[in-house]
Amino acid sequence: MSIHRNSDAASVFSFFQEIEKIPRGSGNEKAISDYIVAFAKEKGFWYQQDAFHNVIVKKPASAGYEDAPTVMLQGHMDMVCEKEWDISHDFLQDPIELETENDWLHAKGTTLGADDGIAVAMMLAVLAEDDLPHPAIEAVFTVDEEVGMTGAQNLDTSCLTAKYLINMDTEEEGVLLAGCCGGRRVHISLPIEQEAIPSHAAAKQLRIFGLFGGHSGSEIHLQRANADILMGRVCSNLCKEISSFKLSAIGGGQMDNAICRDATATLVVDASDAIRAETLVAALEATLQQEYANCDTNLRITLEDCPLPAQTYSRITTQRIADILLLMPYGVQSMCLDLPGLVESSTNLGVVKEDHGTIIFESAVRSSVFSRKILIQEKMETIARLCGATLSFGGEYPGWNYNPSSKLLHLAEETFQSMFGKKPIVQAIHAGLECGLFAEKMPGLDIIAFGPDMRDVHTPKERLSISSTIRSYQFLCAMLAAIHE
Repeated sequence: MSIHRNSDAASVFSFFQEIEKIPRGSGNEKAISDYIVAFAKEKGFWYQQDAFHNVIVKKPASAGYEDAPTVMLQGHMDMVCEKEWDISHDFLQDPIELETENDWLHAKGTTLGADDGIAVAMMLAVLAEDDLPHPAIEAVFTVDEEVGMTGAQNLDTSCLTAKYLINMDTEEEGVLLAGCCGGRRVHISLPIEQEAIPSHAAAKQLRIFGLFGGHSGSEIHLQRANADILMGRVCSNLCKEISSFKLSAIGGGQMDNAICRDATATLVVDASDAIRAETLVAALEATLQQEYANCDTNLRITLEDCPLPAQTYSRITTQRIADILLLMPYGVQSMCLDLPGLVESSTNLGVVKEDHGTIIFESAVRSSVFSRKILIQEKMETIARLCGATLSFGGEYPGWNYNPSSKLLHLAEETFQSMFGKKPIVQAIHAGLECGLFAEKMPGLDIIAFGPDMRDVHTPKERLSISSTIRSYQFLCAMLAAIHE
């Protein structure tokens, strides 16, 4: 596939097509890391690859920019791996299959990985360009951003000297980000009690699917349905209405930073209750379809016969699972009073899974106010305690506070206005960016973030605007040429 080979950003698309051939889900970034190292070696650049597979590549300043301050370009190598349920794709070895539709680039039934592969491609294009005027560049490629930013957390920044940081992990052209929220991962673990299958039992597979999903930070305000949360409503209702109802398996979601689109459960009831269960589920499907008619038009809940499992969860374990799912906080928890329209705090239950005799509930909690992030966790801790479960947390990352005196931001505003004849939008975002970690590790670092138009990231409908990518790369090059002090 050839994408705008004659454009100013031809090398960007060329690099993007190459990295799309390399599987790079979170935790599986060695191959893409090695690809970047091989590129640096071929170009003769200084590079450093650490034990976590983060890579730093340094390119000397071009002629006339030797005295300009060093600029860090930064993006992450990993991608969220989501696919349509009927697509056969192995994210550990299969390349992403690219397709174009008018101005949009997307993948065939999977996430595209433009978040944040397009940043990687733009950084490589800048490093490869021989005639681009620019200060000294420190290109920082990180791992595991999508699962807690552990790459940036573990990165040794002692070799970095940059005064400015340009991050390219955003999804809306014409928006300059100047701040983001902080967050943490919260896990609830519930021990499973198993029982033998009762006589005269029937097994059914419950499936919730067809949901839109989305990014659990930047799209949480859209109030889209979450399949794990809906599973709580269904299971709670079945517990209340059918005394023989027990679960024997449950699962939903792959990543806690993606709104869960698909969840399944295997349930067991007395054969005499099977029709009653079908009626209840059909009624709930109709109710939920009505509730989410404006945002999840394809919502489906099905209940179909399946083979009897070897065991079931006990009735008390089943009830506790239903209680946790029903009570779990989800969605927007508070709005920012200083910046109208900006979400201040939210939480997303992204993963429910069975693991070594426990049910794990994984949530991403975000807030620009630390105390409210703790409040959400305390609510979850109370739910866990009341339901006989335990809570743990990790993946902590700091927020990035808006700096009204930012030289880099003012320069970006002026450059954008000059290039496109209009002012950019300056805002903070309700999503975590690695900028917060770099600001913490390198005090005084002046930071902005921008990127091309993307839609529906973290879902199989993810797509990238080709024309916007060209303009964003042109803007990046103009920014580098404009930095003199």
